Amino acid sequence: MTTIPTGDELRDILRACLAVGRWVDEVAAQAPFGSVAGLVETARTAATPLTRAEIDEAMAEHPRIGEKPRGTSRAAGFSRSEQASADADDAGLAAALAEGNRVYEERFDRVFLIRAAGRTRQEILTELHRRVDLDDDTEAAIVGSELRDIALIRLGVLAVQWQDVSVPETDASDSATPSGDPR
Repeated sequence: MTTIPTGDELRDILRACLAVGRWVDEVAAQAPFGSVAGLVETARTAATPLTRAEIDEAMAEHPRIGEKPRGTSRAAGFSRSEQASADADDAGLAAALAEGNRVYEERFDRVFLIRAAGRTRQEILTELHRRVDLDDDTEAAIVGSELRDIALIRLGVLAVQWQDVSVPETDASDSATPSGDPR
């Protein structure tokens, strides 16, 4: 039995998944949802693509990769869980991520964002180094895609709580950069 929240509770959940007002409004307007799969498909469609302004809006809610998220909000809890990895306590990787973050922020004037769930810190660092050399438009498209993927993963985590594990997997095509390279 699916017990997907509605109203303000759904809006709060959506904002913790992707802090973009237009996206929250568009998805919440389709409630009530009969299945998590329906919610996820609506969320995917509404987040594809995100505008540059929406990317900036969402980025205000994301901590730097490698830094412990602060606070007790649902979004901070998601970030803590997503950034947990076997190599999270490696001081050398932490220093390299901090330096990579500094270079990236200098280059793009925003924090580096990547879907951290399921990735090691070394994989994240490798991707950070690759992406810092990309042009602004390509990198913005990747960030938008990463934000969407993070939102869909977070909805999948919530689906388990709602006792509906029928959330569809993300296609391989959804996990490719605009150039078609896997991340």
